[in-house]
Amino acid sequence: MGGLEQRFPVPYKSLSLDIKGNTTDFVICRYEDHFLVMATQIGTMGTILHARKEEGVTVQPTFNVSVIFGKRDEPMLLAITRQLIEHISSSGSSMPLVLSLGLKDHSMETLKGIVSAVMENRLW
Repeated sequence: MGGLEQRFPVPYKSLSLDIKGNTTDFVICRYEDHFLVMATQIGTMGTILHARKEEGVTVQPTFNVSVIFGKRDEPMLLAITRQLIEHISSSGSSMPLVLSLGLKDHSMETLKGIVSAVMENRLW
């Protein structure tokens, strides 16, 4: 699959990459009220996370990242989600992110590959 943007029913991109020897399928969607990013090496959704920028009076932005369901004992999944919501926010969007990660490999190298692929194909 290529990284072509499709328009129906919502703008999205789908692609498949090899990350550390594992085929990793991505779907990146832009809905009216949030972004959805799915990355899987196992053919299912895996852990679902939610991230949003907290609106506050402080100069430095703060972010809320939580596991909706799935692995709650994986700090690296929270870290990758925080990294993506920070990218979204710094690009000027305040929309929240729903991230689905179904990974065989949770190594730092794989997670960096996920972030890189999403950033190269982002819809924000």
